[in-house]
Amino acid sequence: MITKQYIDDLKKEGNGAIGKLVKSQSDGGGITYILENLGYLPKDFDGSWLPALLEHKNKHVRLWATKTIGKLKDHTFIPYLEKTALEDEVTEIRREAVSSIGRQHSENSKKILYKILKDHDPKIVCQAIRALLVFKGTNDVDKKLKALIKHQNEVVTKVIYKEYFAKANEKKFDKPHTESYEYLKNVVVNDDVREVLKIIPNDSFHLTFTSPPYYNARDYSIYPSYKAYLDFLEEVFQLTYNKTKEGRFLIVNTSPIIIPRISRQHSSKRYPIPFDIHHFLSEMGWEFIDDIVWVKPEASVKNRVGGFMQHRKPLGYKPNSITEYLMVYRKQTSKLLDWNIRQYDQKIVEESKVKGEYESNNVWHIDPTFNKVHSS
Repeated sequence: MITKQYIDDLKKEGNGAIGKLVKSQSDGGGITYILENLGYLPKDFDGSWLPALLEHKNKHVRLWATKTIGKLKDHTFIPYLEKTALEDEVTEIRREAVSSIGRQHSENSKKILYKILKDHDPKIVCQAIRALLVFKGTNDVDKKLKALIKHQNEVVTKVIYKEYFAKANEKKFDKPHTESYEYLKNVVVNDDVREVLKIIPNDSFHLTFTSPPYYNARDYSIYPSYKAYLDFLEEVFQLTYNKTKEGRFLIVNTSPIIIPRISRQHSSKRYPIPFDIHHFLSEMGWEFIDDIVWVKPEASVKNRVGGFMQHRKPLGYKPNSITEYLMVYRKQTSKLLDWNIRQYDQKIVEESKVKGEYESNNVWHIDPTFNKVHSS
């Protein structure tokens, strides 16, 4: 029986002992197990048997052979990795091949990586970018990578923007990132939100948590048309974007809504509010982070399934809507989430840590409270 300890002992023997063990295996599972448990490889490790495994019919063997080659600083393997990166049918193996080419840190690999930058798969392109960034600062590499700012894939352009263009476009702010204006703290304002937002300085908000009025659901939320309603929300969220600090958050609590039918001869209308506002939030620069589903007790919502319970006709099925969405967005930035935390001193960071129980998934069961005017 082959064990991890046996593999480790055999690896230290040298003279191609691991290669002989691999060749003695009759199935891909055995080869994969050996490759998975090789761990660190000594500098004199004989890997001459590895390229043949890049053609193995078992994809797991090909993947781990690629990973293993990446551990060896042997430039003679680069042509084999190039073939795998360009021709293998499995994306994960192709990405690993590009990664292994990058780990060689070889000048000879740059032309291969330039070729891979033209790949149809953005994941492969991003891996090639990562490999080439080792040579960042050299004219030929910088020229090739900067040109990708016009790439059709948004992930590729985001990486290139952060690496080459972000610092030049960084804004200067009146206040430190952690601070806001004193006169905005602990203040409640009762007015048209659009007019109030216009007089608040830009880059003031750390977080906006809002539940917009539902379209024509109550007397205080009447709009002449659904388009007018969406236009209103777009204006508000654009103003909110301007007032939000870099990399800070917007959470929108909303859900689809039903406008009742006027008679039995007409149908009701259901409006998918969360899905209709997402596209313009993204276009403004709000980056989608998470969706949280708020589940309410079925007794707290309008009963839509009563008719179906009687007639059981499938086309008449209308489930009771017991969920709302909390859609989480972040103002566009090239900085990572941890950057926000690093702006604060350690005492504040420690005091801000979440204590006790917390929801570990994105489905939250919270019972609303009720009063005669509005449930919440």
